[in-house]
Amino acid sequence: MSNGTRHALGVVAGLLLPPLVAAGLWYGVGELSVQAAQSYRLSWIGLGVLVATGILLAFLIASRLSPVASLLGGLAFTGVGVLPFAEMTISVRLIPNELLPTSLSSGFLTLSYSGLHLLLGVALLVASMFPSRWRARQRPEYVAQPEYAGAWEPAQSPAQSPYLPPQPPHQGPEDATRPMYRE
Repeated sequence: MSNGTRHALGVVAGLLLPPLVAAGLWYGVGELSVQAAQSYRLSWIGLGVLVATGILLAFLIASRLSPVASLLGGLAFTGVGVLPFAEMTISVRLIPNELLPTSLSSGFLTLSYSGLHLLLGVALLVASMFPSRWRARQRPEYVAQPEYAGAWEPAQSPAQSPYLPPQPPHQGPEDATRPMYRE
């Protein structure tokens, strides 16, 4: 996959997955808290939604797709996560709690005032800052070795450790996956 394609798919994932993660978190937390308050029982639907949301969140944080996905999600979650603290600082109501249905509003307010939106936003932003996620994968150059008659080996062989005895070369394909030389 080319680098441009990887980043384009990252933009698509960054625009689609964070709203799904937010809705799943809001519904799951809201459903669990409402069921616990009303009838003191566990909501399996809310728990299932939270598990599915955790899988989507892990895909955003750890995927090799593109760091643009976690960057866009991190900016959105950080923006929402800063609202309660700005609200407390300037004493003006900034969090819209009447826009969402009751099941989502309860989870949204719980996550907002507990600071978990900010935590998720910062985690997503930090996950997108690693330089290795921005680089494309490098393919090693291969050259044909005449003694293997068509087998391909890396152009650069790994350096031999000065502390280990010299190892004989691999004798065939069955020796290629062995971790140590065996007689």
